[in-house]
Amino acid sequence: MHPLKPLLIQLYYGGTYPYRRRWQRQAVRAGRAPVVVPVFHRIADDAANDWTTPLADFRAAVLWLKRHFDLISLAETQRRVRSGRNDRPSVSLTFDDGYADNAAALELLLELEVPCTYFVTTQPVIERAPFEHDRQMGNQFAANTVEELRGLAQAGIEIGAHTRTHCDLARVDDPERLYDELVAARDDLQQALDTPIRYFAFPFGLHENLSVAGFHAAREAGYAGACSAYGGYNFPGDDAFHIQRRCVDGPAICLKNWAVIDPLRYGRTARFEYQTQSPPRQPAVVGACE
Repeated sequence: MHPLKPLLIQLYYGGTYPYRRRWQRQAVRAGRAPVVVPVFHRIADDAANDWTTPLADFRAAVLWLKRHFDLISLAETQRRVRSGRNDRPSVSLTFDDGYADNAAALELLLELEVPCTYFVTTQPVIERAPFEHDRQMGNQFAANTVEELRGLAQAGIEIGAHTRTHCDLARVDDPERLYDELVAARDDLQQALDTPIRYFAFPFGLHENLSVAGFHAAREAGYAGACSAYGGYNFPGDDAFHIQRRCVDGPAICLKNWAVIDPLRYGRTARFEYQTQSPPRQPAVVGACE
């Protein structure tokens, strides 16, 4: 992130804050308060890449959220969306990938009793290999171990699935590969951790990384919900299966600027619609039921 960008975001946030607050109060009175679902990736102080957040910034963001929002689970997010009414500004925290460096951040969430869903890519965890996107940048960051994830699950962190290899599912046309990345990888992780895996997050998560086939496969596989990351908000009455999120890695102002909704901007993000589209006709996956 360019050094001036946080300052520009802060100036924009401050200048539009009164308008945001008025809009938020109106939404609350109408029972239309949205649920905001931010995505973090890696919490560390080395500024290694654009998806790394300093621990102090993460702590500041979480403490600020606790003062201003209901902090809820994805299951509660879905309940409020399905109910058609939400009277409280709400946030549900998520992480993607599964970096071992997140230990201190997760300890903070557990200490503060803040719900969190932690989406994990199966291959780096089980094979103890670095993420391919990190390797390409010359980094060798460790993924969480099975033992660490099992402990997090037992402590109350919801573990989710994030494919086997962190691939772009929109580019996956082979039904057997889709099944392996979305279902078999989940089953392997579930068996390794001995805990239910209820939620799925598309890697990268932008419109161009999502697929109708992927959403339908997630439903058929029994997931409770599937997550994007292109920047949508979750309003009461929306499709609760598709949970819209946004990446907020970096300085705490990035999360604040997203969480206190800017009504001038939120309507510009088109929702990815999969329900009105039929999945591509595919041959049966050999061995899928074995």
